[in-house]
Amino acid sequence: MSDYLYKRVLLKLSGEALMGEGGYGIDPSVTDRLAKQIKSLHEDGIEVGIVVGGGNIFRGLAGSAKGMDRAQADYMGMLATVMNALALQDAIERAGCFCRVMSAIAMNEVCEPYIRRRAVHHLEKGYVVVFAAGSGNPYFTTDTAAALRACEINAECLMKATKVDGIYDRDPVKHPDAVRFDRITYHDVLVRNLHVMDTTATALCQDNRMPMIVFNIEGEDNIRKALCGEPVGTVVVREED
Repeated sequence: MSDYLYKRVLLKLSGEALMGEGGYGIDPSVTDRLAKQIKSLHEDGIEVGIVVGGGNIFRGLAGSAKGMDRAQADYMGMLATVMNALALQDAIERAGCFCRVMSAIAMNEVCEPYIRRRAVHHLEKGYVVVFAAGSGNPYFTTDTAAALRACEINAECLMKATKVDGIYDRDPVKHPDAVRFDRITYHDVLVRNLHVMDTTATALCQDNRMPMIVFNIEGEDNIRKALCGEPVGTVVVREED
């Protein structure tokens, strides 16, 4: 435990991260690999909350772009996140950890409603908590939901798992000479329009002094490495921190 920089963290996973090499849906080998990393953190005394997206099943913005009502499309995306959360819960419990799914949209037959004090209590008891259905509101992304939940549960750090190893000054896929930042401020992220998270989520983290680590989820044991301060991603902080 002494090697870790933070005791309570919020991990943001995209729905696409659960697809693996497939083009759609959930790859059980991916959820199993994530569950093993989370179990390792849990055994070391780290309290873990997770917000998961739904883009591997349905993305609200994509539906809206094809003519659907935006609010309706976003609610469908929220339901997709619940499916992903249940898959993660299954993998985490099979790995040997207690896990609770809490949804911002009530569906008592499959998961608990999100109640902030209950979520904190679960974490204190040693449960992994997966937050589903975003913030429960259309027009808000799961990035914003992750920033919100991180602040609500008094997380010490928001960890954003991506498919690249940090934040670059340009898209590293399109620009091989793009430069990676080891550390950057929220102000610079907003001014440079770096699209790490949406602007609402970035501003919320900045206002609440929530440090963020952006790292590659596909690396071996990268969640633990990032939490131990190893250079596997980019750290984002307020200007004066």
